[in-house]
Amino acid sequence: MLKPRIEKVVVNVSVGKSGEPLERASKILEELTGQKPCMRRAKETIRDFGIRRGEPIACLVTLRQEGAHDFLKRAFEAIDKKVSEESFDEYGNFSFGIKEHIEIPGVKYKHELGMIGMDISVSMSRPGYRVKRRRRVSKIGSSHLLKREESIMFIKDVFGIEAAKELS
Repeated sequence: MLKPRIEKVVVNVSVGKSGEPLERASKILEELTGQKPCMRRAKETIRDFGIRRGEPIACLVTLRQEGAHDFLKRAFEAIDKKVSEESFDEYGNFSFGIKEHIEIPGVKYKHELGMIGMDISVSMSRPGYRVKRRRRVSKIGSSHLLKREESIMFIKDVFGIEAAKELS
């Protein structure tokens, strides 16, 4: 019950405009993950950027279980298997970014789609965390909560990742 696990991986691509750029980003994300992305809409109007409230400006995919594990293996190779320790929060969750999707191994550049960057957020948990989220809510003891150091050790053991103090 104490072994950490990857609960989910969220891959987010924020384009900042609707229309063709968002459609291209959606196609790239679908090719990378094998799932259809869902669109996210702007929360408020920002005239300087030409964004209207309710306009779709981003797309994301949530991966779980084997799909999350396989995608993370490929994504870590794009960042040279190094993650900053500052990327981890106090509960063991972490995030990192990829500047261009063609850095992921096995992905080829397509001129008609272009290149995009993406943010990847990984949510970590332990068996028993469902108690906190179910309809009849209970608390999880502090000794069962996942700590930052335990999550770093899990990522090092499973993926062979180096957690650096600072990345240059």
